[in-house]
Amino acid sequence: MIVRPKIELYAEEHTSPPSPLLARVAAATRSTMDRPEMMIGPVEGALLAMLVAMVRPRRILEIGTFTGYSALAMAEAMPAECGIVTLEADARIAGIARDNFAASPYADRIEVREGPALKTLPELDERFELVFLDADRPSYISYLDAVLPLLGERGFIVVDNALQFAITPDPEEAAAVHAFNAHVAGRADLVQVLLTIRAGVTVIRRSGP
Repeated sequence: MIVRPKIELYAEEHTSPPSPLLARVAAATRSTMDRPEMMIGPVEGALLAMLVAMVRPRRILEIGTFTGYSALAMAEAMPAECGIVTLEADARIAGIARDNFAASPYADRIEVREGPALKTLPELDERFELVFLDADRPSYISYLDAVLPLLGERGFIVVDNALQFAITPDPEEAAAVHAFNAHVAGRADLVQVLLTIRAGVTVIRRSGP
C-alpha cells in the first residue's frame, strides 16, 4: 500500500464491506497462498464493483485471475446478461480460482482461460466494455496494446499497481511501471486518471466524447 495504514484502515471502515462470499475467498487466500498480497484489497474490490454498477458492461475482461477475488467482486455487481473472461497463466492458480467460482452463484458467467495472456488475447473475437489489468508489470504496455482493439467504443480499462514503483524493491518492476505510466500519459488517444488506492489504480478510456 502507498497510503498510510491508518488512512487505509479508515477508508476500509467507511467503505461498504465485502460480501460473505468475498470474505471467505479473502480468508482462504491469506491462509493458503504464498503471496496473498497479490489479491486486491476490499476498498479496491468495492471500487471495481462500483465501476461495474456504473458502466453496466455486457462483457468484462480480466488479465490476472489469481484466486478469483477481483472477478467475483465484479460479478456481484454485473448485470444479469453480463459475463467475465479472466486470463490466468498459472494452471494451479487457475484451478483454485475455478473452485472459488464453482462455489459462487456466478460459475456459469465466469470463464477462466489458462495460458500466457499475450497468446490468449489475440484469440478473443469480441468486445469488452470493462477491462481489469492486474498481471506482470513488465508486460503492461504489451497488454494495453493487445487490449485496445478489444475495447468497446465507450469501454474503460482499469489498471492495478500503477504506483507499484513506490513500494517495490525490484528495479526492473519499478522501471516497467514508470514506463507504462509515461506511455499512457503520452498517448493523445487516451484519457486517464491515476488514483492513490492501494498500490495505485489507473482508469483509462479513449479520448473524445
